[in-house]
Amino acid sequence: MNSCSRKALSVTLLRTMAVSPAATSVRSLSTATAALALRSNADKGAKSVPLQKRSQFLPLAHGSRFLSSGRAIAGNVGFTSEERRADWNRMSVRAEATVAEAPPAEPAAEKFQYQAEVSRLMDLIVNSLYSHKEVFLRELVSNASDALDKLRFLSVTEPSLLDPNPNLEIRIKADQEKGTVTIIDSGVGMTRQELVDSLGTIAQSGTAKFFSAIKENKAALGDNNLIGQFGVGFYSAFLVANRVTVSTRHSKSDKQWVWEGEANENDYSVYEETDPDKLIPRGTVVTLTLKADDKFEYTDPVRILNLVKNYSQFISFPIYTWQEKTVEKEVEDTEASEAPPADPASAAIEGGEAPAPQKKMKTITQKVYDWELINETKPIWMRSQKEIDPEEYKEFFKTTFKEFLPPLGYSHFTTEGEVEFRSLLYVPGMAPLSHEENQGLKTKNIRLYVKRVFISDSFEGDLFPRYLSFIKGIVDSNDLPLNVSREILQESRIVRIMKKRLVRKSFDLLDEIANREKKEDYKIFWTCFSKNIKLGCIEDANNHKRLAPLLRFFSSKNEEEMTNLDDYIRNMKPEQNAIYFIAADTVKSCKSAPFLEQLLARDYEVLFLVDPIDEVALTSLQSYKEKKFVDISKEDLDLGAADEAKEQEIEREFTYCCDWIKQILGEKVASVGISNRLSTSPCVLVTGKHGWSANMERIMKAQALGDTSQLDYMRGKRILEINPQHPIIASLNEACKSSPHDTRAQEIVELLYETAHVSSGFTPDNASEFGARIYDMIGVALGGRQVLSGQEEEYSAPSAPQVDYSQGYSGGYGVSPPPPEASAATPPPPPATEAEVVVEPSEVREGDPWKS
Repeated sequence: MNSCSRKALSVTLLRTMAVSPAATSVRSLSTATAALALRSNADKGAKSVPLQKRSQFLPLAHGSRFLSSGRAIAGNVGFTSEERRADWNRMSVRAEATVAEAPPAEPAAEKFQYQAEVSRLMDLIVNSLYSHKEVFLRELVSNASDALDKLRFLSVTEPSLLDPNPNLEIRIKADQEKGTVTIIDSGVGMTRQELVDSLGTIAQSGTAKFFSAIKENKAALGDNNLIGQFGVGFYSAFLVANRVTVSTRHSKSDKQWVWEGEANENDYSVYEETDPDKLIPRGTVVTLTLKADDKFEYTDPVRILNLVKNYSQFISFPIYTWQEKTVEKEVEDTEASEAPPADPASAAIEGGEAPAPQKKMKTITQKVYDWELINETKPIWMRSQKEIDPEEYKEFFKTTFKEFLPPLGYSHFTTEGEVEFRSLLYVPGMAPLSHEENQGLKTKNIRLYVKRVFISDSFEGDLFPRYLSFIKGIVDSNDLPLNVSREILQESRIVRIMKKRLVRKSFDLLDEIANREKKEDYKIFWTCFSKNIKLGCIEDANNHKRLAPLLRFFSSKNEEEMTNLDDYIRNMKPEQNAIYFIAADTVKSCKSAPFLEQLLARDYEVLFLVDPIDEVALTSLQSYKEKKFVDISKEDLDLGAADEAKEQEIEREFTYCCDWIKQILGEKVASVGISNRLSTSPCVLVTGKHGWSANMERIMKAQALGDTSQLDYMRGKRILEINPQHPIIASLNEACKSSPHDTRAQEIVELLYETAHVSSGFTPDNASEFGARIYDMIGVALGGRQVLSGQEEEYSAPSAPQVDYSQGYSGGYGVSPPPPEASAATPPPPPATEAEVVVEPSEVREGDPWKS
């Protein structure tokens, strides 16, 4: 109620009290107050007032009146008109407040139930819920397994339930002629009402009901193997079937009931089975009449066998499939000629009877159908580690993941607490052959199970990071947040916890392999999966402390055997304060680089990074055990304490020379300075701290799909460092002071730069120009500058050697031996001319004059 309405009502109230006598004024006030209270029900902003506050505004008795002070007075006691008017004015304000705070009346709420269009809901379940049609068999086998588990649980208290059929098993039969697939289980079965409740009500799970009924029994829950959760798995049968028939008999019932439903229909039928040939002692028979498009695929016994092995191989109950087998059988060979009959007269003379003719047998092959057990392999991860032999782990790895080499290591563990799951992880003994698996793009190495039912093997980083994609194994959990189709792992806190624990266990397994006494195992691992560990250094900053100890590199002190970072730190010099490395394409290139000269002189160890990913990996690590990684090919290399006074003196001596060289080279270099890393080379070209090194620049240029526009942006600035102790630099220092404009001196500076450009690992900007300068220097060194100007001397080839055959052949380059039929009296043939000489590689012998 707004303020204007309240003022209007107050005025009306005052007018009423002014006109009415004193005896009826309270009654009028009560009536007006009640009217205000009724109208204020529509005011949503009104607040309720406590009962003790509201009672003081109500009349005490009929014919009484009260003042604002709370004093009740009789109806005939007199007051002055001024007192009466002032008191009623105060009462009107209080009445207004009372009206504003009156509690609103709550409107009656009408409840409705959600409605669903059954045909549309079924269409969503069949056509939109599942990604692959083949999962229908997984769902139906899981339902059969639940029925068997229920019976096993109930038989603990009622063993008589197993009397009709003590075997707990599942059988699957595909009939190509009829186009049907039948799943038979000897489980608990269903009554008529359970058929209607479970199959006639979408999204009602009988397994979930059963599970909730036994929740209080903690012992039973500890060994719970029930799979069903959502109550829609049964309807996946309509992915491939036009009609589904369910014939079932409960373990406590003497009647067998049949449920029939068709795809794209809103109704189903239930009736009692009366055909004696179709009666079963206990359990359920699900028959799928397949669609025309799926009939050929899912009536193939081999296809059914593969699906069961993929999805339900580790179900705890035996699963049999109807398979075609080839057997050998011996039969009589009717086509073979019989032996001639024996002479009866001779048989009579000998006193015996004529022998019966011998039958000739032959072996033929026949095709027969019989039940074949599929799930012989048991879920090894469900057993205790103490019961399993190491050979069993290796055999399980080979069988499950189709490997022929034993694993390098395995880890079998159970995680309890906030998240419970069992896992068995393996490190393969060889790298994958597929390029996509090598890059971790498409791997099926982690198989996820829920209560031993296979769910998926494609998670793309949900359970393992990309760099650990080479790990193979099993993860079985009851707490996984799956979607209804049980194909997609939903993002949740549980998944993140599982991933964290799986990664930690994987690192524990890799550490165990790395620390074995048998070093060959980790050498095999590093050969196969070194790039994955280095990729982890780039992608996973949170696990740098676990990844860094696994790295292996060649070094200046270990060119044949790789070393690890812990050994490097143990061998560091006391004054050394960093881990030095250099990147190149080969160990030989690293060893011959001029950057190492001063470090090798101080006996510092330098890591050789020869893999293209090495430099990025170490740069991402930044440090290890408080020791920073330093690239010795970049500027500002700190090699520890030095004689500062001597350095300043050298810097003053060569300041003009550095400026002179920078002026000649111009924009080719950012600056020219004195080097502290050289001892035998005259100069070296280093890069800035924040750009690409020479090795990285070479790698980026070689990228087939690289962006060339980034080369100029990411290329580090180049700094020429000179060695003041080298004679060439000393000569240039004198030349810059005596004849700074000498053309020959400037050419030497250009040649020095280009030589340092190549020796430092860069690619020459102009290879032909660099080659021309080299040739020119060679000519100057030989003192034959006229050769370069075209005044070449004529070259005469040496004459062929003369051989005296009369003295016998001793061998020689370009000379053929005499024919074997020639005698000593026969004069030797004339020596072959130069044009007739034929050179064969086999004719080069020890007496080769050219070789000597």
